[in-house]
Amino acid sequence: MDSTEVATKPHAVCIPFPAQSHIKAMLKFAKLLHHRGFHITFVNTEFNHKRFLKSLGPNSLDGLPDFQFEGIPDSLPDSDEDATQDVTLLCESIRKQNFLAPFLALLAKLNNDPISTSSNPPVTCIVSDGGMSTFTIIAAEEIEAPIVLFYTIAACSFMGIKQLRTVVEKGLAPLKDESCFTNGYLDTVIDWIPGMRDIRLRDLPTFFRTTNPDDIVFNFIMEETDRAHEASAIIIHTFDALESDVLDALSFMLPRVYAIGPLQLHLNEIPEPL
Repeated sequence: MDSTEVATKPHAVCIPFPAQSHIKAMLKFAKLLHHRGFHITFVNTEFNHKRFLKSLGPNSLDGLPDFQFEGIPDSLPDSDEDATQDVTLLCESIRKQNFLAPFLALLAKLNNDPISTSSNPPVTCIVSDGGMSTFTIIAAEEIEAPIVLFYTIAACSFMGIKQLRTVVEKGLAPLKDESCFTNGYLDTVIDWIPGMRDIRLRDLPTFFRTTNPDDIVFNFIMEETDRAHEASAIIIHTFDALESDVLDALSFMLPRVYAIGPLQLHLNEIPEPL
């Protein structure tokens, strides 16, 4: 590889939401990017980084020269529990921007070498789980890099959470009281969501099913989805033949919406190394 190839090799910093299914999906996407010539830095929380090391061995995250793993703190209490952390606490920590400073410090470290090398090319883009967008978009602006938001959910689920703000504005959520769970209220017809027909309130993602207007997860979901339009592109783990109507509708609402799934089928097409 000559110096020009080294200097222009793209470097994607991939950061999943710190829960198992999100990490697995982002890791598959990162492997595809690596196969296409990207240098990858995969960022877990320190909690999950340690879980990997404990489960797979002390050298399991050494990676390749161009596929490296890093960890950043999550500001949650230390725990030795081998399980996903409390999602509400994670969402609250992300909302409070506790991830921003350590993530910016990591990006600065990755960009610290003024000379681009094959083992340390400058960061050229951030690939962020949509659930981390409240701080990753700020970080991307800080280093003047494009950011792609990767949603590990179906397009209809993404459209559903994108409509939660409108659900609130129409007075449909939060729920008025506990009786709404059993009195047929959840069967209220929703006929105004683009690309989605014959939808009832109960068919939307369940985050709105709270009587508390200050519910942490409910507000977190709305806040991170509110910023989706600021991304350079949106990538959703689905495929066009399955959700073409919703994908078309999202393409009118957001810049550059792409379907990438099924990720495992794409990975299966990569030849095994000799």
